[in-house]
Amino acid sequence: MADPVYETALGSSTKDKITLLGHDLAEDVMGTVGFGELAFWLATQRRPSKGEARVFEAVLAALADHGFTPTAIVTRLTYLSAPDSVQGALAAGLLGGGSRFLGVTEDCGRFLHDVLTEAGAAPTDEAGWDALALKTVEAVRAQGKYVPGLGHHVHKDGDPRTRRLFQIAGEEDLRGPHLELFAAIGRVHPQVLGKTLPLNGAGVCGAALADLGLPLELLRGFALLARTAGLIGQLAEELRHPVANDIFLSVDLNNRSVAPDPES
Repeated sequence: MADPVYETALGSSTKDKITLLGHDLAEDVMGTVGFGELAFWLATQRRPSKGEARVFEAVLAALADHGFTPTAIVTRLTYLSAPDSVQGALAAGLLGGGSRFLGVTEDCGRFLHDVLTEAGAAPTDEAGWDALALKTVEAVRAQGKYVPGLGHHVHKDGDPRTRRLFQIAGEEDLRGPHLELFAAIGRVHPQVLGKTLPLNGAGVCGAALADLGLPLELLRGFALLARTAGLIGQLAEELRHPVANDIFLSVDLNNRSVAPDPES
């Protein structure tokens, strides 16, 4: 029987050459293609335009690090417990990318895409977008749910990443239907909720990635790609200025024994 053949357009090696995306890795890619551009290229198997690369890399920068979030803390604590396992520390932080942190990027992109798919033809002016957004927020509110990407626990008066990403997408003529709908939700939601909430950075990143035509199934993956760089930074800072042991001791030395509280 003939040996099986496994086809791939990605990496392939021979004795003296590595091919990636149909190009010589050493001669055509290394030192020529930036990492953000390459990540886009690997995911789509098409090279991004200059504008697409700029928006994509702006998203990666926006999601790289946001302080002592749970993902950063668990990475530092895991490294404290197992300094011989950098991969374990990074993995622990990445596994925390879910519906409250990082996963909002995917959730928002999917949400906006579903609304646009159900709506059919996209609105052609701001009034049309506002009408669609108002209908959407009202429906979500009636279901007792929340709009992904709406609200932030720190940036209550506006997430600085959101304004900047809208600006960059506009400058590159890449402000597509997902971003337009998200912007409209930002304008009309106070009419339904009775209060004004910011469009958060993770949400606008999901809208921007969806407008770039990236697979919805991979949106969280791009957020994790960005956060990997941030977690490496957290570990590097932990090496220079450790705080993980203080965090551990703060909990360990201040816990209090209480009576069991069995479920009724």
